[in-house]
Amino acid sequence: MRSWPAEGPRRLWSASGLGRGAAGASVSNQTVYTTGLIDKTGYAFAFDTSGRLKWKSSYGSEWHRFLPGARSTPTYDNGRIYVISGTGNIVCMDAEQGTLIWSVDMVKRFGANCGRIGLAESPLIVEDKVICTPGGSGATIAALDKLTGRTVWIADTKQQRAACSPILVNRGGRRIIVTMLRDNLVGLDAQTGTLLWKDRFEEYQNIVKGVNFVSPVYSNGRLYSTSGDNNGGAMHKLSEDGTSITRLWTDATLDCHHGGVVYVDGHIYGSNFRSLFSGDWVCLGWDSGEVMYEHRWRCKGSVIYADGMLYCYEEKTGYIALVRPTPDRFEIVSSFQIREGDGRHLAHPAIADGVLYIRRGDSLTAWDISAKTFIAK
Repeated sequence: MRSWPAEGPRRLWSASGLGRGAAGASVSNQTVYTTGLIDKTGYAFAFDTSGRLKWKSSYGSEWHRFLPGARSTPTYDNGRIYVISGTGNIVCMDAEQGTLIWSVDMVKRFGANCGRIGLAESPLIVEDKVICTPGGSGATIAALDKLTGRTVWIADTKQQRAACSPILVNRGGRRIIVTMLRDNLVGLDAQTGTLLWKDRFEEYQNIVKGVNFVSPVYSNGRLYSTSGDNNGGAMHKLSEDGTSITRLWTDATLDCHHGGVVYVDGHIYGSNFRSLFSGDWVCLGWDSGEVMYEHRWRCKGSVIYADGMLYCYEEKTGYIALVRPTPDRFEIVSSFQIREGDGRHLAHPAIADGVLYIRRGDSLTAWDISAKTFIAK
């Protein structure tokens, strides 16, 4: 829809019993996947698109200490899903049945450093490999065979912890894994794990954080990263062959904490960090880093983009807004409040086939946002 009814879109279904967590939903083959913590155990859930539970399967221990809950949104690939627990297990499960195919304890294999908040990463699939970031004495970043869990390569960049889901960049015929570690933005050759380049945060950040949550954003030879906690972000240009980068500009305004940012038509959109419980919504120019606007709307939160519109989900009171992606102003077309679930609104929204999926605490809710449904009414 280009706008929503005053009361919000029609709710299709809501499922509860997911336990604790800020994992979002991933959707593939008419199935919706997410994860949750129940007692001290992590569970993966699969629902059909009418909200019927297809299966619920344990994948072992999950993060139950400080800020307890599942963090990893499942990654789907060719009939399998992959999940990383906060306690350092990476698992592969059959996507149709929920049976465990393999599991690797990254603490034992790589000396994974779960830190104070646990690992918080969704796996990246690159060809026959699954990429993970144990941040430990045996490997900072590792590639496992996606069918068996066998170690393919390891990259040691001085045991830097990470809580950032890596991305894949194609540049100059080279496939590059890009992620944010504790001290650096790094790029690795996806085939071998060789470190191609890094950019040190201490050269432009106020205080280098223990972890960085926001996945970088790439478009047409340029790469943007942002850290939160009053550290700002930076734009880099990749060389034609992808083996080096040049920092083009830095910015202190779009200082995203953990809600993610998106690139749309020459601009970057997201929310910034004012404190743990506040922040504004920001638009930056992609080429220049110029602040196009900084707008106060309820609280900081997460943002995704679909069919020409931004979906902004603030984390404090749970309002989600349909926003026109224009650099002129933060233009809300429609909004409504998510009341299902419990706790803060930390999971990122997901959209598939005209349905908006919102995870909040113990529940997952589906909303009909398809234009054809709106027109039919």
